Amino acid sequence: MADTLKGFFSPELVRRLAGDLARVDGSFPVRAFTRDASAGLDKLELLARAKHIAGALAKHLPADYPRAVEVLLRSLGPELEGDELLGVGIAPFFYLPHLVFIAERGLAHIELSLRAQYEITKRCSAESSIRAFIAADPAQTFAAFRRWARDRNPHVRRLVSEGTRLRLPWAMRVAWLDANPERVVELLELLVDDPTTLVRRSVANNVNDLGKVHRDLMLRTCEGWLAAASPERRALVEHALRSAVKRGDREAMRLLGYGAKPAVAIERVGFAPKRVAIGGRVAVSFVLRSTAKAPQELLVDLVVHFVKANGKSAPKTFKLERLSLPARGETALASSISLAVHTTRKPQPGTHRVEVAVNGYALPAGAFEVTADVARHSRHAAARRESRVKRE
Repeated sequence: MADTLKGFFSPELVRRLAGDLARVDGSFPVRAFTRDASAGLDKLELLARAKHIAGALAKHLPADYPRAVEVLLRSLGPELEGDELLGVGIAPFFYLPHLVFIAERGLAHIELSLRAQYEITKRCSAESSIRAFIAADPAQTFAAFRRWARDRNPHVRRLVSEGTRLRLPWAMRVAWLDANPERVVELLELLVDDPTTLVRRSVANNVNDLGKVHRDLMLRTCEGWLAAASPERRALVEHALRSAVKRGDREAMRLLGYGAKPAVAIERVGFAPKRVAIGGRVAVSFVLRSTAKAPQELLVDLVVHFVKANGKSAPKTFKLERLSLPARGETALASSISLAVHTTRKPQPGTHRVEVAVNGYALPAGAFEVTADVARHSRHAAARRESRVKRE
């Protein structure tokens, strides 16, 4: 995705942007802007490309910021249709240089810049650029957020919840948000029952972030929201608590109805294969048997302790099932674990312990062995043999 998006910021995009600006401002220097915005673009990474184009905008738009913003706003295309982002692809990112320009040049004109982001977010989310204004003037920005939380456009409402996330990906951290999480929750209260899944999903992501910094506030907020909750609100809270549940937070599980200590046994555990090479997969299966005299509501996850390069291990949780297990009943469960090399995780040889987490309580389930990538070693061995033959 990042590579595709990086390629999107191309000389072709620059020419299209220049055409849009010239259409509303006949004096806009198309050739000079296109030359400056395209120079060296192919050597830059994703966000640097947007900043580079924004720098060319600053050079060639009117030097007076209010006039420059007026030109940008008049050049905007149609608003996003519908209340979802599915299917729109990367096209909205066309406006990312506009937002970078506003974030970098507009702090001396906060009211105007907020209005500009209000308009642009109907076409491309201003969730990252708005954070500079929260940091600079939280009172004025939050006053705008309170108005926008009741806006008719769902993309504007989503900006309120997405722009105030404490750990928004690819965005600057805002110390004021970390220090004033209650102010964020006040905004989320206005959006928790939003009619669109777009906004409710964003609210859930915001609360999920909140739990990484202010766990108790997250739990209090979710507990309050669950009182007489609609199915939609219940789904929002479940999504909001997903990371807490994955971490084995028993209070989060209790809120969702999975807080009781389970009376279960793990039986007939199987690993296929028992030894797996890096790059392969291992199937883990087991039977969960109830030892209770009454039905149980259970949240079941699989925890694999991946060996790290330093020889230590770190757990990774894989979601399995939410189920009602009858008294003395049993159910068979299974999962497939990838040992592929990823940018975020490179498997290492060694013994990988496995646990079954039931309502947050870890139950041992054995282990499997990860061996070196046989194919890779075969290739290296062949290369060494070939080199030796050439030397001889």
